[in-house]
Amino acid sequence: MTAHQDHRDSRLGRTVRDAVGKFDEYRTFLTSAVHNPRMMGAATPTSPAVAAVVSQVVPTTGEPVVVELGPGTGSLSDGIHRRLPPGARHLGVELGAELATHLRRNKPWLEVVNGDAGELTALLADRGVERVDAVISSIPWSLIDDAGQRRILDQAVEVLVPHGAFTALTYLPASRSVGGKRFRELLGGTFDEVLTSVTWLNAPPILHYICRRPLRPQEKP
Repeated sequence: MTAHQDHRDSRLGRTVRDAVGKFDEYRTFLTSAVHNPRMMGAATPTSPAVAAVVSQVVPTTGEPVVVELGPGTGSLSDGIHRRLPPGARHLGVELGAELATHLRRNKPWLEVVNGDAGELTALLADRGVERVDAVISSIPWSLIDDAGQRRILDQAVEVLVPHGAFTALTYLPASRSVGGKRFRELLGGTFDEVLTSVTWLNAPPILHYICRRPLRPQEKP
């Protein structure tokens, strides 16, 4: 067998593995969406274009700790992982047991935590994590009630370092719902800086929130 044939066979093998992995991702996503549509809050996994935007807040130096809330099938996880430097920690807090199993099987470098993001501080403490450099959320915020939104966001702020970033994404139509508007107001009362952008190369388009500098109680409007 020639070197060219070896290279061709290796490339074919990677293509097959990628196709199998993508099929498994969609199968797991659709199964979870059917069983619990409110937990998924989406019709399909998010696109690579969304992952490219989300990963911009991931530190590329030092030994940062990055937490994903609701990674689902891990459609954002690869983009985040590629930016992380050696020695970094990448944890994914996933409520769905089947999704957590999928992540452990397909993302062996991801520290998967099967638990509720509303108990984030305790979940991280169990794993020796007190502070986090970035929190990246794929949770369907517009489907969560006011108390639930506050509980999860308070937990995220508690573990975030002062110079860290909190990001959240939501479908653009969902951001205009009652729950979506309530979440936007909550972000404005929690962070000094709330930036927004839209990824149009997704169906439907994704609205991103990038938030920094949590406000102390006396600073909140």
